[in-house]
Amino acid sequence: MRDKDMIFGIRAVIEAAEAGKDIDKVLVKRELTGELFKELQEVLRYYDIPMQKVPVERIDRITRKNHQGVIAFTAAVTYHKLDQIVPFLYEQGKNPFILILDGITDVRNFGAIARTCEVAGVDAIVIPSRGSVSVNADAVKTSAGALHTIPVCREDSLKESVSYLQNSGIKVISASEKASKLHTEVTYTDPVAIVMGAEDVGVSNEIIRICDELVKIPQFGTIQSLNVSVAAGVMIYEAVRQRGISS
Repeated sequence: MRDKDMIFGIRAVIEAAEAGKDIDKVLVKRELTGELFKELQEVLRYYDIPMQKVPVERIDRITRKNHQGVIAFTAAVTYHKLDQIVPFLYEQGKNPFILILDGITDVRNFGAIARTCEVAGVDAIVIPSRGSVSVNADAVKTSAGALHTIPVCREDSLKESVSYLQNSGIKVISASEKASKLHTEVTYTDPVAIVMGAEDVGVSNEIIRICDELVKIPQFGTIQSLNVSVAAGVMIYEAVRQRGISS
C-alpha cells in the first residue's frame, strides 16, 4: 500500500476523521495509552471507524515513518449508509435490488462481484465494518471502476441491516448449501436483497436464521463450492432474468 493511502500519527488520524475523511480501519499498537489515545478512541467510536490493536512490529513492517503507534487506512470511495440509500431508491420509484456480502475478505473476489453488480443493475452492496473486505485501490481496479459507481454501504451489524431491509419491505434471500430450494425456485421480482457468504464458512448462522428464503445453486462435480464471485453472478442473474431486465 502506498503512503498516500495511509495516515500516520494519533493527532493526524483524529483530524482526518473529524474532517470527514473516509477511513477503512485504524491499526494501533497494543501498548498505546494516554489521554490523546482516549480521544482517538472516542472519535473512532463516534464515526464508526473500526480500530484494531496489533503488535508494534506489524505497524513497523508497513511503514518506517514516525507513526506514533497509529496508522489509518483511507478508503478509495465514499461509503454510504443503508438507511439513506433505501428511502432514496423508493423515492426514485425503483424496485430495490441489493447485495449483502457476509465475511467476504478477498479483494479480487469483491472487485469482481462489484463489477457484476454494476452491470446487472444492483442498487447497492452492503458489507460489515469488521471482518470484511475494504474498498481499496486493488478492489476498485478489479471492479473495472464499478466501485466508483455503485454505492457501498458499510454497516456495524449485518443482522440489524437485514432486519432494517425486511422492515422496509425488502425480501432477504440467502445462498446456503443447507437450503432445500434451488436458487431458481424462489421469486426475486419484488424488492429483494441477496446474501452471499465466504467460500469457507458461508453465510453466518445468525443471518441465515432471520432470512426470508434460503436457496442453493445446484452442483454436480466433486469440488465442494463455487468461487464466491461466480456464485454471486449466478444468483444476481437469476434475479435479472425474473425481473425482465434487459439491455
